[in-house]
Amino acid sequence: MIPLMIDPAMVAMAVAGNGPAAERRVTQLRDGGARQVPVFAPGEVDRFGLLTDGAVHDRLPEMADLTGIGVLYVAGLDRDASAALALMAREHGVLVNVEDVREFCDFHVPGMVRRGDLLITVATGGQSPGLARALRRRLESEFGPEWAERLRTLSAQRRKWIEEGADMATVAQRTDALIEKSEWLI
Repeated sequence: MIPLMIDPAMVAMAVAGNGPAAERRVTQLRDGGARQVPVFAPGEVDRFGLLTDGAVHDRLPEMADLTGIGVLYVAGLDRDASAALALMAREHGVLVNVEDVREFCDFHVPGMVRRGDLLITVATGGQSPGLARALRRRLESEFGPEWAERLRTLSAQRRKWIEEGADMATVAQRTDALIEKSEWLI
């Protein structure tokens, strides 16, 4: 596995599925900055209407729907429907992830803890989603909501130091010193 961070402002993404699993994917994409996420949710249009600025369709995607899409998440569908969508996506050059079906995944979604722009992830390469989930819960308790403000503080300081002419080695040293002085990792 190779970890990547994909900017949803640069790569179009879509979700196909039903139930809480698909809802989690839409929420994760929205929280990650995606806005125009098309959702294909047969029989569950109302569930997704408030979660995305994208279109919500009362059907599964067809080949034409994948034009311009770079990533397709599939969740909450039966194995046959998931397999058909994975095959169609791959034929169209779209990366696909079918939740909890490893052979239909071109990539895996890590367990995530999001605190503002701070994103902490843990992954098992799809081998043990349960372990990733347990580690995510642990990270959630260790890195609370206060970390969003801590990142904003560090970001503002970093910009100031760079504007003052500090080189990257100096910025790194000052960052380490600020973290240590603030006792954030004790």
